[in-house]
Amino acid sequence: MTDETQITVHPVSPKGGRKVTVHALGVDADLGRAHTPRDIAEFLRRAGLEDVDLSEDGPITWEGGGPDVWNRPDE
Repeated sequence: MTDETQITVHPVSPKGGRKVTVHALGVDADLGRAHTPRDIAEFLRRAGLEDVDLSEDGPITWEGGGPDVWNRPDE
């Protein structure tokens, strides 16, 4: 993964799940809606980004909570 690649996991949506987006080589792509970290790993694998550290210490920007947040705070 190059330094220009930005992976963002967005906050939990009202419909459930977290949108996953990637910005690479000047292109933004919506990879899908994840319901678990395993979903994120699969989306990234399909995008050619394997072995990405999914922890909060890794290259992913976690909005609305880290990899352990899968429900909205009001639930």
